[in-house]
Amino acid sequence: MELIKIATAGSVDDGKSTLIGRLLYETGALKTDQIQHIEEKSAARGFGYLDLSLATDGLLTEREQGITIDVSHIFFSTPKRRFIIADSPGHVEYTRNMVTGSSTAQASIILLDARKGVIEQTKRHFFITQLLGIKHIIFAVNKMDLVDYSQEVFDEIKTALSTLVDKHGAKGVRYHYTPVSALFNENIVHPSDKLDWFVGAPLLRLIESIPIEKNKAKDTAFQLQYVIRPKREDLHDYRGFAGNVRSGRFEVGDQIDIHPSGRKSQIKRIERYGEAVQTLEAGENGTLLLADEVDASRGDSFIKADASINEGKNIQATFCWMQDNPMAVGNKYWLQQGVQRSLVKVKHIDAKIDLEALENTATDLLSLNDIGTGGLTLAQSIATKPYAENPALGAFIMIDPNTFNTAGVGFIEAV
Repeated sequence: MELIKIATAGSVDDGKSTLIGRLLYETGALKTDQIQHIEEKSAARGFGYLDLSLATDGLLTEREQGITIDVSHIFFSTPKRRFIIADSPGHVEYTRNMVTGSSTAQASIILLDARKGVIEQTKRHFFITQLLGIKHIIFAVNKMDLVDYSQEVFDEIKTALSTLVDKHGAKGVRYHYTPVSALFNENIVHPSDKLDWFVGAPLLRLIESIPIEKNKAKDTAFQLQYVIRPKREDLHDYRGFAGNVRSGRFEVGDQIDIHPSGRKSQIKRIERYGEAVQTLEAGENGTLLLADEVDASRGDSFIKADASINEGKNIQATFCWMQDNPMAVGNKYWLQQGVQRSLVKVKHIDAKIDLEALENTATDLLSLNDIGTGGLTLAQSIATKPYAENPALGAFIMIDPNTFNTAGVGFIEAV
């Protein structure tokens, strides 16, 4: 059965936790004791309904404040598909958590409160989905019960969202608009009589039908994590390079270039879990044995000879900043992509997104939760591609050299 990862996003109190709790409840993913706990807590609070947000708000702080803080990965399934839901925080203070929660998602559900419509956080979450290259975006207008299931209210919100998409939406992305009431299970699992004016599938059926697209990048790259040299007499000459295929496909006999040294060799054997195999695919871990004695160490990349990989020392990128100390021209950070790492210096900062005006504004620094563009100079080149062409080789994190905290994430536009 195929698996799809879906990220959720929305502002505080838009009902993300209730929506996910509803999906878990309706698909039978909650255990009997979990349901009993929800029933008891709901009754103790005087609710005339099940507070299904209790199924996902796991941290004590979350339960006390009624908001999501951490990114939770939640699993459920239907007869048609398995799902992983990355439940990301809605509060602006935790926007950076949405970036990490959504980074490997194939679809995104952006929730809106029908009473509030499109707000700044909606725009922020929309821009993040564009940065990450997510191909299916579902705008779920929740709490329709609080606006009497009004078609007029939904149409006004849909028009505002369509304007946002028309001006700033990426090409090749499918956008879906659906009204729901997660609290009362309206248009979640089955079509709703109260929303009989809506023409479209209920939410669960919609996410069951989203096509899953695999990374089609052809550039073949392998990042070396560990050199295996057994200290055994029968394996005296064994020298294996263990790591992960970031992109593409390796086969026995392939000619490769080793980055950054520039040495060349050929794959004479591929092993996975100790067994010889003919190929190694993107995302798989394995060990490559080469025909030549070459010097390579952790962080080096093996590139298939016909791949078109950038190896320059200048990067133009879009950044989402994640720490209180701002990103400023001249600052130095560690850039890390997989196990590749290089010291970098901020060469220039060009602009940041003004989410009110929906346009770029000139700036010379990026503050916490800002999204903007700029350039970096690397002390040592790494194997990269623009994110739009190859997400596996086009995204990176920036590490503060003083605290070793993740300072920001970047998406390469050009080198």
